[in-house]
Amino acid sequence: MMHNRLHGLLGLACRAGKLALGHDAAVEAVHTGRAALCLLATDASERLCAEFLRETQQFAHAKIPLLRTDYTMEQLGQSVGQRKTAVLTVNDRGFADRITELIGRE
Repeated sequence: MMHNRLHGLLGLACRAGKLALGHDAAVEAVHTGRAALCLLATDASERLCAEFLRETQQFAHAKIPLLRTDYTMEQLGQSVGQRKTAVLTVNDRGFADRITELIGRE
């Protein structure tokens, strides 16, 4: 049930233009201070996870929560209308808070 809600919320945030999808767009969102939350797929590489841990904690204007989801790259991509994605940022505080709440319940 929570997966369905999270899936729907990610899709809504994407349609609203509040997500940065993929490595380069996510890094840019972190560096410009737009990112409110960073999500990683469960099967994202350890190198990618380590990079975004550094990015969100050291190089961001404010520390950005970094969460590893239960979604694979394919599932995360499907949620946002892509083939697959390993990382995305949520660039809206309201969406970020609700997604964090839903992931915390899983």
